[in-house]
Amino acid sequence: QVQLVESGGGQVQAGGSLRLSCVVSPSLVSMSSTGWYRRPPGKQRDLVAAFVDGGSTNYADSVKGRFTISSAVATNTLSLQMDTLKPEDTSVYFCVVNQAGTTYWGQGTQVTVSS
Repeated sequence: QVQLVESGGGQVQAGGSLRLSCVVSPSLVSMSSTGWYRRPPGKQRDLVAAFVDGGSTNYADSVKGRFTISSAVATNTLSLQMDTLKPEDTSVYFCVVNQAGTTYWGQGTQVTVSS
């Protein structure tokens, strides 16, 4: 059974940094794709960053150069380093994985950036 446990959200001032983590069960390597989405207040969920085929990365234009997705196989952890945060980054962030054609979502973690 796939389980995703997220941590690392919180409140920060504009220009600050946060790091989100997602522990993936049973294992990170068993997932065909992994990534992060976010849902701003009153809006739809959108892709933030993801690992795509071959291990390359894909980022939303709005976060390029500020956010970095990474993974640690030894700890089954998917991470999102968020730097130079802006008020418009305020959202609920979700860890997302796909295994054998089924998509699984984490519970979401709130990130609030104040100006």
